[in-house]
Amino acid sequence: MAQKKGVYTVQTVHNAFEILEYLSGDHTESTLQALATRFDITQNKTFRLLATLCDSGFVEQDKPSGTYRLGMASFSLAQKLTGNSSIINIIHPIIEELANKHDEAVYMAVIKGDDVLFLDMADCHQQIKAMPLIGKTFPCFTNAAGKLMKALESAEITEWLKSSRKNKTKHSSNPEALVSELLEIRSNGGVAVESDGLGVGLISVAVAVRDYAGHVIGAITMYGPSFRLVRDRIENEIIPSLLEAAAFTSKRFGYLPT
Repeated sequence: MAQKKGVYTVQTVHNAFEILEYLSGDHTESTLQALATRFDITQNKTFRLLATLCDSGFVEQDKPSGTYRLGMASFSLAQKLTGNSSIINIIHPIIEELANKHDEAVYMAVIKGDDVLFLDMADCHQQIKAMPLIGKTFPCFTNAAGKLMKALESAEITEWLKSSRKNKTKHSSNPEALVSELLEIRSNGGVAVESDGLGVGLISVAVAVRDYAGHVIGAITMYGPSFRLVRDRIENEIIPSLLEAAAFTSKRFGYLPT
């Protein structure tokens, strides 16, 4: 629903940004009628907004289905924004080195509300590899990066999961097992390994990146098929390498462990 804005703002511009934000997610119901209903705008006004965004290249329409999605101009703008980000500038050479060293895809992931956003990626050269995740969001508790960052966010996260009944359906069908897993992540030096969370037969391994205040600002995540990311390789090769890279990256952000 559209919200009342400040006196100096332009409602039409807010509506356009809300539509772009919505289309950046994984939504199948993005027809003219669905968007007009969602944002409480008339279909005529919604059509004009979408037509303007389409003319600018920020949105495009799938003619057969009538649904709208982000256009190339949106992706180009996102690349320019992230390309100038200090996080991307610092982290990309590091994850690229990891990807070349292990020949597996490596990501920088950050928290976005209750989701994980895979912000940057260094790909591998393997013939068989998982679908790229860059720019995609997933619920925090479905993957190693999200569980890691939530586990290290605060000690109260486990109490919150225990006490909030709604989380039994929102975050996990077995909240007790999830709490146990988060506590284990906190106690084992901040490493998380997740199987099948991002797809059957896929494994993600994540370690934390901290800033000068010790806050977790993201997670370096390796992601690939389980037949390559076997337990011995994860424990003896991948985790030590990721931890070393995370320590180096955290130092670049001013983190000095006590």
